Amino acid sequence: MIRLPDLHNRLASHGYHTIALQAPEGLKRLLPRLAQDLQNLGYEVIISGDPCYGACDLDLNARDCADVLVHIGHTPVDETDRVIYEPWPVDGDISVINEAIPRLTGKKVGLVTTVQHIHLLPKVVELLSNAGIESVVAEPSSRTPCPGQVLGCSFHAARKAGADEILFLGTGLFHPIGIKLATGARVIACDPITGRIEEPDADRLLRVRFGLIQKAKEAHSYGIIVSSKTGQCRSDLSDHLCSLSKRAYKIMLREVTPDQLLNMGFPCYVNTACPRLAYDDQIRFSVPVLTPAEFEIVCGFRDFADYEVDEIS
Repeated sequence: MIRLPDLHNRLASHGYHTIALQAPEGLKRLLPRLAQDLQNLGYEVIISGDPCYGACDLDLNARDCADVLVHIGHTPVDETDRVIYEPWPVDGDISVINEAIPRLTGKKVGLVTTVQHIHLLPKVVELLSNAGIESVVAEPSSRTPCPGQVLGCSFHAARKAGADEILFLGTGLFHPIGIKLATGARVIACDPITGRIEEPDADRLLRVRFGLIQKAKEAHSYGIIVSSKTGQCRSDLSDHLCSLSKRAYKIMLREVTPDQLLNMGFPCYVNTACPRLAYDDQIRFSVPVLTPAEFEIVCGFRDFADYEVDEIS
């Protein structure tokens, strides 16, 4: 929950008067109430209504119409002026860790989570310590400013843990599968909301990706997607990918949707925007959407044995 007095102090200390508010889809309904509270304190407020998928997706147009953008739900992934970040902690039942402990084979485990559950890590460390297990919580990085934090585009904390087994505290299997591909470690996913414990099957994903790579080899041209979003633009990487094939063309997009890709008509795309587009959203697209490493395989510059998960560093 946002502590309004703390936010007010941060805004007032910089002399901000007009405030733009932005939140991801799951938190957008909080914005009208927050806007009212801020207006009661004398601020002018603009609410960003466009889709938002993370701190990599800042609404700079809204910010430029205001003195500052208040971005809710995430931590910064880069240095952008006039942005205040307000994380949104989500509590859960960490007793799920007790159910996972018997599955561990060693006395040392890497511990990672998403920003919503970062505040739960000290209690998890204590639970593991009481069971005689050492937790390795990696130091922050430039893209993940909290200890032990992972993103869908950055598994730095999991690799830095250097452990053979990794506990992931959070929901869903996208992050655990990415962690397994990035580290090669055994991953146990503990969901503090549902209480479920799962071990991700990365091999199934790799079989799907191999099929897409084989199909992509038949394409007569390739659209290299470059994002115009603040924390997703990898223009240098797209230049590298274009250099691998004379049939590759750079495409600048802000929102990557099935309709947009269908309208452009390429038989295959290569994604340098949010990595989740290729992995999570492939089912929505009618043609292969490859990662950069997969395109290197298509072009013969990498073997499938050297497959690596796509991350933004």
